Amino acid sequence: MKINVTKYMKMFITISLIIIFTGLLFVIFRGFNQGIDFTGGTLIQIDFGEKKSVDELREITDTLDKNASIVHAGDDRSQVIIRTSKSMENDERLEFFKLFKEKFNLSDEALINQKKFEPSIGGETQLKALVSVIIATIFMLIYISIRFEFRFGIAAIVALLHDVLISVAVYAIFKLPLNSSFIAAILTIVGYSINDTIVVFDRIRENVKGMRKATFEDIVNTSVGQTVRRSINTSITTLMAIAALYIFGVESIKDFALPLIIGVLAGTYSSIFIASPTWYFLSTRKSKVNRYNANKIK
Repeated sequence: MKINVTKYMKMFITISLIIIFTGLLFVIFRGFNQGIDFTGGTLIQIDFGEKKSVDELREITDTLDKNASIVHAGDDRSQVIIRTSKSMENDERLEFFKLFKEKFNLSDEALINQKKFEPSIGGETQLKALVSVIIATIFMLIYISIRFEFRFGIAAIVALLHDVLISVAVYAIFKLPLNSSFIAAILTIVGYSINDTIVVFDRIRENVKGMRKATFEDIVNTSVGQTVRRSINTSITTLMAIAALYIFGVESIKDFALPLIIGVLAGTYSSIFIASPTWYFLSTRKSKVNRYNANKIK
């Protein structure tokens, strides 16, 4: 498959920048939709005596908080744990329970637990997640620089940051709630998205040795064309598995699957249209000859 990524690299990069800056504008003027893991809130646990569907319960919880978390509990899944980002006093919590009591004809004993809770993701946890991403990025840069060369490492990190920023921008634009599952998914994306990029870079390295008289454009476009089917097929099979989790999983699983879907899509795009063109840009920026010195490749 022939793909001229170097000819249209400005268009591909512009598309990504538009999404990222749009997300940034939404963050500045509207802020993130921080989930209950960040804000704290109220927990109410109710025993309905039989399993109730999430849609039935949403008719009540949406009147208070459309992002409320609903998790079934108990051996027969008849209990429900509801967590909302709204911090309610005792009287308010009892009034909230009264809505369920009247709709489902419950007794007062059905209310098993009710309390306010503090944020599970505090400043320290956010800092540790950021430090984890930075450390992982540094080690990836060192490894790729040793295994390939420094410019490959820079291009891979640019693609990696692209995937993370696209995911954050989509969450900001659509006001999706940020929670602990989102943080875990972002850390997973950081580890996953580098894979396809390495495959393309490995093919570039092989082609540099075999195409000694070829230009940078020919090497990059040939390498991307040789690996694009593999990248797309790998991503499709991965997305099928994640989509199944999102469709059939419980809410907590969906919270983890959604950012993964966004991250895999962004990773596939960046491995084809961002990483290699970035390496091409870095390689031709100061080079007087439009050919690569194959002796520099390890």
